[in-house]
Amino acid sequence: MGVWLGNQQLLTGTVVRAFGKFFEVALDESDATLLCTPKGILKRERKGTDIVAVGDRVTVVDVGDGEGRIELVEPRQSVLARLARHTRDTEQVLVANPDQALFLFAATEPVPHPRMLDRFLVLAESRDLPVLIGVNKIDLLAGDPAQVFPEHRAIYPVIDISVRTDQGVNYLRELLEGKITVVAGPSGVGKSSLVNSLNPDLGLAISSISESTGKGKHTTTAAQLFRLGPETYIADTPGIRALALQGVALEDLPECFPEFRPFLGHCRFNDCTHVHEPGCAIREAVGSGEIGFGRYESYVSLRRGDPED
Repeated sequence: MGVWLGNQQLLTGTVVRAFGKFFEVALDESDATLLCTPKGILKRERKGTDIVAVGDRVTVVDVGDGEGRIELVEPRQSVLARLARHTRDTEQVLVANPDQALFLFAATEPVPHPRMLDRFLVLAESRDLPVLIGVNKIDLLAGDPAQVFPEHRAIYPVIDISVRTDQGVNYLRELLEGKITVVAGPSGVGKSSLVNSLNPDLGLAISSISESTGKGKHTTTAAQLFRLGPETYIADTPGIRALALQGVALEDLPECFPEFRPFLGHCRFNDCTHVHEPGCAIREAVGSGEIGFGRYESYVSLRRGDPED
């Protein structure tokens, strides 16, 4: 029977796309979507964050002609966000309620940058968001794919992919099943191509690599949620070179490196920064090879606040 508000039926769904003040909502009970606006009271209830964001679970009413009104936004269980421009305390939600993140890089063209990946990983760790790492374009690689991000392979699941040959795509599809997965990475690594291979009906625009710079040309301009199955969504995010580490305090940074955790609390000094102090358990683990030197360099770089690569 459903729930009714006066003579209008309340419907549940997921926000799959944002158009300024308008939001496309995919309804749970059908393949239909409604172009919705939030009711006025929601604007007063939410401060310091987006009123509605891609990935939000919402309750709407159908007002006719393919349009609807958002009556309720459910509390977010997780979020991938950054600080809104020109603010210090307002978050811009990239994707709400993701179950996991897939950070996609290319094996080559463009060249993968471990420190850039580490920035993504720290952001996900700070949000307790499970991570998958995808390495695309392995068909262009002459050597063993294991040479790409070798230190990360001991810490995170890494899926070697070739969208062109379909290698690894079915396995990745299994890992996405029943989840909302946010995909992020630098431009030109094949995010849109991968989404297309997972659901060929989507027909997303494919970006190309600039031969003069070797950097990707931006194709996706806003986060969008694509339904791959009844309960499976993938969020394609704008082609950004890196996410700023907004909201990650320096004292929390070591916890964002999983391989550091067994050694935390074992340093000579309780306030050890793990950069220069004697008797540092983290530095000793780097020296013994228990922590990768490249990963440790990323930590030090982030601790210093070095510019993004």
